[in-house]
Amino acid sequence: MNESVFDLVHGADNPRNSEGSFLPTKDGKIRFIYTRYSGTDWGDHSSADLAEAVSEDGGATWKDRGAVISRGDAANIMSVSLLRLQDGSVRLFYLEKRAVSGGCMGCIPMMRRSDDEGESWSEAKRLIPHDGYFVMNNDRVIQLASGRIVLPISFHPWRIGGGLRPGTVFVLFSDDNGETWAESQTMLTPDFQTETRAGFQEPGVIELDAGKLLLWIRTARGFQFRSVSCDGGNTWSTATADLNFPSPCSPMSMKRDPATGTLYAVWNGTNRILYPVLPATTPRTPLVLVRSRDNGATWETDRAVLLEREPDHGYCYTAMLFHGDSLLLAYCCGRHGNGSCQLQDLRIRKITLPELWKD
Repeated sequence: MNESVFDLVHGADNPRNSEGSFLPTKDGKIRFIYTRYSGTDWGDHSSADLAEAVSEDGGATWKDRGAVISRGDAANIMSVSLLRLQDGSVRLFYLEKRAVSGGCMGCIPMMRRSDDEGESWSEAKRLIPHDGYFVMNNDRVIQLASGRIVLPISFHPWRIGGGLRPGTVFVLFSDDNGETWAESQTMLTPDFQTETRAGFQEPGVIELDAGKLLLWIRTARGFQFRSVSCDGGNTWSTATADLNFPSPCSPMSMKRDPATGTLYAVWNGTNRILYPVLPATTPRTPLVLVRSRDNGATWETDRAVLLEREPDHGYCYTAMLFHGDSLLLAYCCGRHGNGSCQLQDLRIRKITLPELWKD
């Protein structure tokens, strides 16, 4: 099986259904919490709450339950990460956007706790005390074998007169299940001077070995950049473009199958020889799945799986969940152009992994 099982398409008073994250519950359900926009505007700062879809059959079918967490007096809440901690409790992370002094838009990581499998949530806790524009993609938060929670963050200073400066990257981490937080000692800053817009954006992180982490970073340089930490995320190596993932200025996702230890990556592969596609109106196509069976040392790009390839659509901001022998992917899949946007629609795809590669 490798097919779309659920589409959340925008409509009247719902201009965008955007990126989210999965949570398998102890009673066999799968929750998917995503960002549901209201009104008429689908921009990143427009009115949006968190909504939920639920599957009771392993992700084969889904029922949309509508909004579950309100933005309150914030402008917008989005970019969900759901994480079950080693003690069994659940954390919900997301970004809250609201206007701050000087007319700028602030963007702050927030956290809620659930002790009843996501049926209810605690009040939100702000994770960074000072104002700023701190971006964390959906489905990015991890807990290390040591118990440390790690959040990869890109920070974008405000420009005088409006807009954001190019990003730099650091991580937040907690060693007490989210009660207190610290910032990494290292702040990763791009050393290329020709990049005036993106800088380092939308990082992700995965644990390779105990305490050794790989961080990947979206850039406008034609590749995902990489950095490595050997102390649980406190210090990081200089970020370089040798991760071997040619990429447009678009995010990548990566997770490990807990049953087999295999790493899987999903991104907009730009190698048109390996991933042929018609001339595209958006750089965020095709969408490609690739695996590594040696802990990221090599990636089987010659056996990559082409998931999506419509030239007038964009596919991005993927969430990943391994469930039995299946991989569930959720990602933006909207049409690009004529007043529409690739971020407006959301798709859930179910993949039976043993059927993809005949080893």
